[in-house]
Amino acid sequence: MLTCQAVVELITDYLEDALSVRGRGSLEAHLASCDACTVYVDQMRRTVHALGTVGPDLPIPPCNDLVETFRGYR
Repeated sequence: MLTCQAVVELITDYLEDALSVRGRGSLEAHLASCDACTVYVDQMRRTVHALGTVGPDLPIPPCNDLVETFRGYR
């Protein structure tokens, strides 16, 4: 049985259908018994769907702005 941490680590492969049949089965077995991970997977699916609707003209902030913002979170 997978742990919640393993689900987090495998989520991208799961959503991209890149897990083996066995890996997918293990992850889905975990989801069947873990409400928190089920919510997490649903949130990730919604995020991927929402980002897929963003056009190519979306301005991306300079990395320096992000770095400075995160430096303030100590």
